Amino acid sequence: MSDGALDYGNYLKVDEIISLQELVSEQHGKPAHIEMLYIVVHQVYELWFKEILHELGSVIEMFDNEYVNEKNIGEAVKRLKRVTAVQELLIEQIKVLETMTPLEFLDFRKYLGTASGFQSYQFRILENRLGLKPEDRIMYAQKTYLQELSGRRKELVEESEKQTSMFDAVASWLERTPFLELSNFRFVEEYKAAANKMLDAEAAALSGADELPEEVLKIHIDAIEASRKGFESFLDSSEHQRLVNNGQRRLSFQATMAALFINVYRDEPILQLPFQLLETLVEIDENFTIWRSRHAVMVHRMLGRKVGTGQSSGYDYLKRTVDKYRVFTDLFNISTFLIPRSELPKLPDDLKTDLGFHYSATKS
Repeated sequence: MSDGALDYGNYLKVDEIISLQELVSEQHGKPAHIEMLYIVVHQVYELWFKEILHELGSVIEMFDNEYVNEKNIGEAVKRLKRVTAVQELLIEQIKVLETMTPLEFLDFRKYLGTASGFQSYQFRILENRLGLKPEDRIMYAQKTYLQELSGRRKELVEESEKQTSMFDAVASWLERTPFLELSNFRFVEEYKAAANKMLDAEAAALSGADELPEEVLKIHIDAIEASRKGFESFLDSSEHQRLVNNGQRRLSFQATMAALFINVYRDEPILQLPFQLLETLVEIDENFTIWRSRHAVMVHRMLGRKVGTGQSSGYDYLKRTVDKYRVFTDLFNISTFLIPRSELPKLPDDLKTDLGFHYSATKS
């Protein structure tokens, strides 16, 4: 504006944004009406990826320290909840894209060459910053994901592999949980005893169930014993380390026990926000799993079993990433080993006091 005042269009660079939709079909003299939708939806995706990276990076920075200020946990939860709200939009945008029919897609697909969503370097950075490990990635058209990138984009993705991830930051934070080994309360031992007591009660109840057929009774008893072995394995540090070494678990034993402690004693005042934090990370992982699944189904609908634009196996490749690319599986698995609140070990009075916001006030 001539007087230098800032207006809506100048602030948001509206003219620049709406000039960035160049139809490749039009450049070939065969304009496809639907291509505008295709471009806009994917450009919007990239803007939302930028916003997610902005929020995620700020939360990682809060946790990437030896000491995490408890006052920051509420803000971290709020920012991660914002990520989940954006993810809901990402999922809903698939509905918009699905208004394009397979035949309409074919009107311009041949002009896309090797361009593919796999080359979204922002999304690759996002995966890395969440905590997806390079060695867990699936080969794409017989190439590593970095081989599809070049120049500054490749450098940024490589840099993100070396940065602290959300998984790493939260794992370190969990390992510093101070309530697991106190002089008058050893959480793991107490929890193991409580789990066995619960299973003993279930077995005793079955022993008096004369009305059950013998084969049904055996199934129930075997299930109880299988649960007992599962708890013993889950609460054993040596077995846990063996599973970490085998790649079956990622969180350390200390971090896993801390996450369990937070889950089962979530009602204690000082643990409410940490519980919300862990739940929100699970929700983020779940939302990306849903998004990948919806994306794969949409590609199947649009292309069938055709090779993707980036020469990948299209639908088959995307389907394989749905479960493979989950980051916080260890947090999901904790639900397997929860016991009813009525069966939980009773916390000592002094620990109850510490968990009532007294701890940080007196120990800081």
